[in-house]
Amino acid sequence: MKVNEQIQTTSSIVEIFKTNVDNQQLASKIVADLNQLHPEYGINFDLEDCDNILRIESSNKIDVLFIMNYSNALDIHIERIDY
Repeated sequence: MKVNEQIQTTSSIVEIFKTNVDNQQLASKIVADLNQLHPEYGINFDLEDCDNILRIESSNKIDVLFIMNYSNALDIHIERIDY
């Protein structure tokens, strides 16, 4: 009798934010800063989206309060999008 192999899947947590970041230089700085502080996060911007999306992915919890405080310190508008 053939036994099915167990399939391992990994689940990720994703947070999406609407921002007022409108240039690649600032987006790159934010990604570099956040990657240094939270290297376990996968972080990217979609500046071609009308909402200038910041997307953060992690296999663990994402510290949304930290992200909000970080953006406030840089005077960047950021709003968590519920989906």
